Amino acid sequence: MTSEPTSEPGSTLEIRTALPAEAGTIAELHLRARSTYYPDGVPQAEFDWTEAWRGSIERADGRVLCAVEEGRLAGIASFRTPEGAGADTVKLFQFHVDPDRWRGGVGTALHTACVGEWRATGRRTAVLDVHVDNLRAQGFYARQGWVPDPENPPAAGDHHLFLRYAVPPGE
Repeated sequence: MTSEPTSEPGSTLEIRTALPAEAGTIAELHLRARSTYYPDGVPQAEFDWTEAWRGSIERADGRVLCAVEEGRLAGIASFRTPEGAGADTVKLFQFHVDPDRWRGGVGTALHTACVGEWRATGRRTAVLDVHVDNLRAQGFYARQGWVPDPENPPAAGDHHLFLRYAVPPGE
């Protein structure tokens, strides 16, 4: 568990492991964030995202981190080794910041915490996919050092772009 200062004076942001009891709150944040980049409505809106998040939190082979500020969930990240990948690769499956907290340092602090965990567990490469309409997220990832994945170029009609990140070695 780490605490990171945000850009707001006197405020601290705690990055910690998500708890199963938080799955509903996490699913609500997830839906709010996804709703911002789907112009025609969120696909799978009727899906039981609370149960899916609970499953992610309880997975032995993955991690879900929460960014909590002043007792309120501000961001979430979920990652694990993708199926068929080597142990030095991690996939960032979900990364969302509450839209009310955009541009406040939450995403950067949460990303930094993820990178720290990846480094500590010997990961050298991270991958993710981002929706083609989510230009805000694409800009965020580019600022963090993510680049188009040369091993997974988009095909015609793909709704996602595939990005790769070289996890910096430990100090």
